[in-house]
This record gives sequence, structure tokens and C-alpha cells, in this order.
Amino acid sequence: MPPYWESVRPPEGILAARSWAGTDAPAMPLDGRWRFRLSPVATTAVDFVEPGFDDSGWDLIPVPAHWQLHGYGAPAYTNVRYPFPVDPPRVPTGNPTGDYRMRFRLPAGWPAGAPGDRSVLRFAGVDSCARAWLNGAELATWTGSRLPAEIDVTEALRTDADNVLAVRVHQWSAASYLEDQDMWWLSGIFREVALLHRPAGGVRDHFVHAAYDHRTGSGRLRVDVELAGGAAAGPAGVRVLVPELGIDVAAGESVDVDAVRPWSAESPHRYAGTLVAPGERVPLWIGFRTVAVENAILTVNGARVLFRGVNRHDVHPDDGRAVSRADMLRDVLLMKRHNLNAVRTSHYPPHPYLLELCDEHGLYVVDECDLETHGFVFVDWRGNPADDPQWRDALVDRMRRMVERDKNHPSVVMWSLGNESGRGRNLAAMAAWTRERDPSRPIHYEHDWDCADVDVYSRMYATHDEVDAAGRFAEPPLTDPTLDARRRAMPFLLCEYAHAMGNGPGGLLDYQRLFEAYPRCQGGFVWEWIDHGLRARTAAGQEFFAYGGDFGEPLHDGNFVADGLLFPDRSPSPGLLELKKVVEPVRIDAATDPAGAPTGIRIGNRHDLSDLSHLRFDWVLETDGVPVAAGSLEVPPVPAGASTVVALPAQPALPAQPAQPAQPAAGEAWLTVRAVLAEDASWAPAGHEVAWGQLDLSSGRPQHRAGPDPTAPTAPPAPRSTGGPRHRDGTIRLGSGRFDPADGRLLRLGELVLDGPRLDVWRAPTDNDIGRHGMSVERLWREVGLDRMQHRIDAVEVAGDELVVRTRVAPAATDLGLFATYRWSALGPGLRLVVEVTPQGGWPVPLPRLGVRLGLPATLGSVEWFGGGPGEAYPDSRQAARVGRFVRTVADLQTPYLFPQENGNRTAVRWVTLTGAAGVALTVSGEPTFELTARPWTSEDLDAARHPTDLVAGDRIWVNLDRAEQGIGSASCGPGVLPPYRLAVEPTTFAVRLSTG
Repeated sequence: MPPYWESVRPPEGILAARSWAGTDAPAMPLDGRWRFRLSPVATTAVDFVEPGFDDSGWDLIPVPAHWQLHGYGAPAYTNVRYPFPVDPPRVPTGNPTGDYRMRFRLPAGWPAGAPGDRSVLRFAGVDSCARAWLNGAELATWTGSRLPAEIDVTEALRTDADNVLAVRVHQWSAASYLEDQDMWWLSGIFREVALLHRPAGGVRDHFVHAAYDHRTGSGRLRVDVELAGGAAAGPAGVRVLVPELGIDVAAGESVDVDAVRPWSAESPHRYAGTLVAPGERVPLWIGFRTVAVENAILTVNGARVLFRGVNRHDVHPDDGRAVSRADMLRDVLLMKRHNLNAVRTSHYPPHPYLLELCDEHGLYVVDECDLETHGFVFVDWRGNPADDPQWRDALVDRMRRMVERDKNHPSVVMWSLGNESGRGRNLAAMAAWTRERDPSRPIHYEHDWDCADVDVYSRMYATHDEVDAAGRFAEPPLTDPTLDARRRAMPFLLCEYAHAMGNGPGGLLDYQRLFEAYPRCQGGFVWEWIDHGLRARTAAGQEFFAYGGDFGEPLHDGNFVADGLLFPDRSPSPGLLELKKVVEPVRIDAATDPAGAPTGIRIGNRHDLSDLSHLRFDWVLETDGVPVAAGSLEVPPVPAGASTVVALPAQPALPAQPAQPAQPAAGEAWLTVRAVLAEDASWAPAGHEVAWGQLDLSSGRPQHRAGPDPTAPTAPPAPRSTGGPRHRDGTIRLGSGRFDPADGRLLRLGELVLDGPRLDVWRAPTDNDIGRHGMSVERLWREVGLDRMQHRIDAVEVAGDELVVRTRVAPAATDLGLFATYRWSALGPGLRLVVEVTPQGGWPVPLPRLGVRLGLPATLGSVEWFGGGPGEAYPDSRQAARVGRFVRTVADLQTPYLFPQENGNRTAVRWVTLTGAAGVALTVSGEPTFELTARPWTSEDLDAARHPTDLVAGDRIWVNLDRAEQGIGSASCGPGVLPPYRLAVEPTTFAVRLSTG
């Protein structure tokens, strides 16, 4: 007979699942420092469970925690592959096993065991298989790592002496085949443990049914209650009290309320109530809301909902999945502050406190079962538990435990059967049980592409074209016409899209436009919320965040675990700022006349349910980045889905601002309008920015996003200074510049020593360029040789007032090349450079970038620019960049992605000044704009690094002045760069001006 840890049966000895609820009955937390020992193999010997066992030689470990994060073994990361042989339900003999012991005494006043009273031990989460004893008496054996287990310990509990709780936890078990989620393999008691008093006459379970009728504004409430002992509560059993609504009814009785405030993510109103039972009082938080699917549309309270969502794991860089309440609150507040309205709990039920926060602050939740068997894909799904009858009861049990735990949360609007577990009869059984228990919520499961068991048509990483087809009901038909018709009657959503790995994701705006264009396309959930990097240190003590392989795992998936919108320390990445802008619930742009001149400000309300009365609209007018006027707009309470046009504010005269030395005054006047909270919300203070828009009043052309019109012609050449190049002192002198006569490189500008500039087409590939689970453009770039370009000097010659340098830039082993001609001329106190690029050969790939790179002294560490900012931006991820004047240090311009890669580009820069402590400065101006990066290492250094600690600043700053960059895309797991954002190899001319001051 196989050992218990290889059993496929549901847990034994735990109580029936119930809702996670507060109560006035006593409870005793058992968290703290427990005695602990780790064995390398599983064993059935239970010498440690007796109260008199001497554990003084054992170590101490915190509970909740993972033992790998406290020096016992090491974390391991795999995305899909099981880190053990696929031989279900067997697991390796080398099965690390942790034995825990803790001693406790009941506090004074603990109920002394009146007839019918019970004491229950609750484990909120143990990974992966646990067996428990109290005072030597065996209690239960269970699995389901992210699901609670409650155990009746009444008979074993000592009320007048010390109690000894012993728990054995196995790292591997049959259940490990069900928990192959994309995350670190971490073990132990990682959620809290508590002893609960369950009084006679108390509430064993309850189910709040609170529906809302959007046509009448009325609500209907019924609270079903089961009393301790299994009896249903009748009129004399439990009362339901909701004072604000004047409700005082028996449990199980329906009551209609003529007018209620409904719950939604936009307005998460809840009513405080109480269940009053003979033995206890249970607080209720009631949110009236109705979720429905009709005519291929999912609605909440009668309105189509557009999910602006993310996938979220429980994770912390020091504590793994043992997240604190402060961590969870920070996550929810950050989501709300970045315009997100939904979260999918990938790929297991989260800590229940997270759902309380979603109820309170307003987030729609897709609550997902603790199930993933993705590793069976490598054996063609043979033996997949999702379809093997012997696993049926275990899978249904997991679904039951999640639904019963979380059923009273209004934020939960969909149940999900799990993730990436193929197809099978056991999933159908899970769906059938769920639909019978709770018909009020739709059922989700992405791998059910025929949609036989679900209520929504869900996809992962569908391309933009596939989303467009689904929006038009033009997806390829199913062979079964009945299933095809069923699927076409379902809403379409992307449970995962826009893979936020490293720099990116790109293409968010293009997705959002499809979601807004087609009612059936109801948004999606970006993968994912946070990087799973674990805090580590180099041998020299430098801190970094580790990913797969950094702990010596023989099988791992590298940095694929670092694919979030937050860095591991929960600081937002540029991708989160981009997402906030793309999904903002208010659109602000210009109303124009036929000639394109602004005639007013159009304000569109993209909320699903709310009007705009909760927002204030502030504006500021800037010329060349300097504020000249500010105020607030009078905006009516525009209903959801509607728009209005308000008058432009009265404007003062707009003279060009005085330019700083060598900084041209372009005379650009930009009106920025910000929608901010008018009053404090639960998730942000008054004044928090929800949305913004910019209007270019200098040209009469509205600009929704930073950046030049790509079709606009290059600015006309500026008048040149007199005086052409001349040879002197072994250099070529042109104005304030000195050039190397051998290769034409600029050596000095005034007193400033330079290196370059010269043509540069390489960037350190991003995770999305590398495309580990998608199309790899990085591989094509390296095959062509773009990472090893060689520069040949064909001529350095004087042509009238110009110095002309002719070069050919090309990789080895191919006849592809780029002819680059540099035309230098003196311009006032500085120089003008025109670069002409002509491709040679049939280039099979787009370029990573196209521009010039130059080296500057590292002392020029302060950067001021006028253009897009303040953060990084790329062609398909630049919505968050607004036009303005910004000041940062070179260090500030770097984005510390866990895996070093191209980062820090500032877009549509009109001019930039890099300044040193002694006042030495270089100013570069565009004709009209350029893309800017400035970093203390080269792209080649970035390319070679594997962690940020590998990067060492040198004695130079390397500045890229680019005509264009390749887009980012989402090919780390999804579609690549869309055609409009690819950097085609074609003849190009661009110009910049350089001066010192």
C-alpha cells in the first residue's frame, strides 16, 4: 500500500468546508516560533508526536514561513516542468520532510467545554502534504496547499495543562501533481494557524445571497445558515440584522428592499449586518450586486464590464507566499491607484484577507482553484489528473473548499476551475458541482476552448488579430455546431495577456482599442502583478533579486519568474505606469475644428457604471516646459459611457520662454488636464491623479501621447556659421570641435572631451526580444550579427564648410551593410551633425535601434530635457510619457530590471543638457526630436550582465541619440512587435545639434 503522501484521496480528518468568517467567539493564534527539524526523506516514524519528546535540540523556525527561506534546502523555480519524474501519484524517495512542534496553554477565560462546545484547529495554508497530532493523538492528513483545513480537536485538547501540537509536512506528495503553477517550489506552514472556539448554538456556515435589480434599484437579501451540529437555522435559530436597511429577519428568509446602493468595483458600497445566533454573533458585510451573462456580454448590475485586470500571486521577496496583511493592502491600493478594477488569483485561492480588501476598496475577482497540471503537456497529457477518474473526488474537493471559503465576498464575480490542466471529465465534475452550489456566478477555465463546461470564452496571449476576430464573432468555428453556438453566445476575455516581463509590455494600447471597440471583448488580465525575485546577496554583500538557477537548481526556467508590473520590493515598473495610462477611466483630448485647431476639451467617461462627479479637473499651461497658468475646469457629472466638451481655459499671452544656454526656445505651448479625486477615497487621498491628457496649443494639433508625428518632415536646416574645417595640431578643427583626421570622430567640443558619436544599431535584448515562449527577434539579430557590427572608414574629407565622414557599418560573414555618412558643420557656438544612412542588401530583420552613440565624462551626471517623460518609453509603450521639462540624474534614468536589458529610453526629446558639478555641460537639440538614453555602461555591458550587480559604472556616460527604436511587443509569452512599431531597414536621414556651456 502506498504511503499516505502518495494518496489521491481527498483529505482525511478535516471538517466540511465553510465560509471564512469573523465571529465574537474566542480564537487563539498559534503563530510564532516553532521547533523544527528537516529530514531528507519521508518517513512513517512518528517519534516526535508525544508530548514528552525532547525537542530541545531542534531549531526554531517562524510560522508562518517557508523552510527554504530560512536555511533549510533551497527554493527552486520551474514554469511548467515538474522537478521530479512524472509518475503519478508517486514522488521521489528524496522527499524533504519538515517536523514541527509547538507548545501552548489555553488562555484564562477560554470556554471550559460546555455541552456542545467544540474547539477547532485551523491551518490556513500548508505546502504540500500535512499530518497533525495534538498531545499524541492523531488528528488529520490533508493536502491542498492554498486551501484551509479545519480539524475538531475537542477531545484531544487539554484545558488545564500544556498542549503539544506536532505537524509533519512533506515537500512532495501526490498533490504536487495538482500544484504545478508557475512559481517557486516552497514548502512548509506558510499561512497562519489558529485555535477557534466553536460554541454550541453557533453558526457552522452561512451563505449571503444579495442580488440587485438595476431596473428598479431594489435589492433582495437572503442569508442561509447552518447551525453547529448540522441543523438548518429556522425562525427561532438565527436572526439577520442590517440596521441601515431596517432589516431584522430570520435566517433563510428572503427580504426585498426598495432601494439599495449596489456594490461594484467603482463604488464598493457594503452594508454592515450581523448574524445573531444563540451561541455567537457573526459580522456580515453585504454587497448587493448581480453578475449575469447574456447575449455574449458579462454584466455587473446590468452594465457591461470591461476588465482592467492583472494576475496576482501571493509573493514577497523575503517571505515567499507567506505574505503579510500589509503586503496585501499595499497590493490592493496600488492596483486601485493604477486604474485597475480586477484581479485573477493565479493560480490558487489567495489569502482570504485579500478578498476582504477587494470587497472594501473595489476590485472584481476571478477566484481560481488550487489546480494546475501543466507539466503533463510534456507526456502528451497521459495520466493527467484532470481526466483520471481516481482523482475526481480530490479535484472536486479542492473546488468545494474554495467556493465554500469565499462564497460571501461580493468582489468574487467568477469562479475559475484552475489553470493549464488540459481537459477532462474531472473538470466537468468540478463545474457541475459549482454550478449547482452557486448559480449566481459564471464559471471560467481557459483550457476549455470548446466552452463545454464554462460560461465565458477565455484565452491566453491571443494576438491582436485574434481578439479582433472574436470581437466580430469571426473566430474559426468549432466542429460541433451546438458547442459553436454556445461559445458564440459567450463574452470573450483574455485571462492572460501582455506578458509584463522585463521591459514592456508593448502593444497595450492596441489591445485596449479592441476591447473598447467590440462589446464582446471584455478586457483581460495582464500577466502578472509582481516579479517573484527573492532577495539575495553576492559574495561581496551586494543585494539583488534572485531568479531561477540562482540557487543551483538542476532544472529551472531562469528569469521567467520575473514577469510582473511591480519589482519584487513592490515598487512600480514603467509597465505599470503605462498600463495605468492605457486603461484610465477618463479620456481627455481636444475637440477640433475642420482645420485641426482645438476648439475645446473633450472629456469622455469610460467608467462602466459611475459618473464623473467624484473627480476634479485641474489644468496647467506650459510653454517650453515652464508653467505659465493653471486652474480648474467646470465639468458636469458626465454619465458612464458618455462624453462632453468644455471650453478651453482663458489663456495668457504665450511668449517663448528664455532659453538656457544652448537650449532653443521652441515656443511649444502644452495644456495638460488632470482628472484627480475631488475627495478622499478609501484607496487614495484627494488630489490623486486618475487620468490626464495633453493638447498642443502652439500648433493647433492635439497630442494624446508624447512624441512627434512620424510623418512630419525633418525641420529645415539651420543657418550655418561661417568658417569651414581646417587641419591644425594633428586634428581637424571645425568651429568649437576637434576631430580625429584618421576616422573623423569628434574628440572635443570646446573644453569637453568626447568619444564619438558613431552609428549604433544594437541594444541589449529585452526579455520580449528574446522571446523565450514566443518569436525571438533577438536570435535573428544575432544570426545577422547586429551585436558585432564593424565600422570601416571610407573617407574623411572637407567639402566646403562641411566635414564629411563616409563609413560602412556591417557585421562579419554577410554582405549586408549600412552606409553611414556624417556631415558636420559649425553652428553658432556648437556643431550640427546630419547622419545619412543607406542600407545595402536585403535585410531580413528590423533593427533594434538606429542612431548614434557617444561617450562623455562620467562627471556629467545631471540630465535635464524637454520632451517625453518623466519615465522610459518606447514606440509601443509610450502612452505614459507626457511632454514636459524634467530633471534626473543618470542613475535615475536606469530601470533596474532583474535581468539587465535595454531600458531608460526617453522619447520625443527636443533638447537635453547633461551637466557636471563644475558647470561643464553638453546640450543636444533635435531636428525636431530624438530618442535619448544615457547610462554609465554600454549596451554591450548590459547584454553581458545577468543581474544588476554585474554592472559596474566606468569613467564615461554613454549617450544614445536615436532616430528611432524598435518597439517592445510581448513575445516573452505572446505576440511580438506589431508592424507599425517595427524599425524597418530603409534609407534614413536625421540631424542633431551639439553645444557646450
